[in-house]
Amino acid sequence: MATMKCPFCRDDNDRVIDSRACQDGFSIRRRRECLSCKRRYTTYERLEETAIKVVKKDGSRVPFCRENVRSGLERACWKRPISDRDVERTVAAIENDVYSSFENEIESRRLGEIVMEHLRELDEVAFVRFASVYRQFADASDFVEELRPFLVDHRKAPR
Repeated sequence: MATMKCPFCRDDNDRVIDSRACQDGFSIRRRRECLSCKRRYTTYERLEETAIKVVKKDGSRVPFCRENVRSGLERACWKRPISDRDVERTVAAIENDVYSSFENEIESRRLGEIVMEHLRELDEVAFVRFASVYRQFADASDFVEELRPFLVDHRKAPR
């Protein structure tokens, strides 16, 4: 087992003050105190999952990477009223869907659809931004087709 080093004094002599499961269900938050310098810090431990491979359009396979999902979400949500916490919850939900629904591999197309499902619930503008890149919209008519369900839903909603 690897030892945890204090980020301040680099000593590996600490004690765990508090542990709790994170909302994502994949990690544990631990509050620690260094016994040498007496400073406190927080660590996060992630459950190591079996590696799921993402099958790209060209047939190549790369490991599923939650940071790639986060990066795509952050680009889609840029300058939108969406907190980092909301982005993290969405990344965790996507990761949970992937690990609970797929054993070894997921096609990049299906992963993109899962991301869009979650973005649709999070923010309509972020959803359309992501969809426009993911589905490679060629012109304005592609945007209109993607927005049609939103426009119909808004007409039904009372103002």
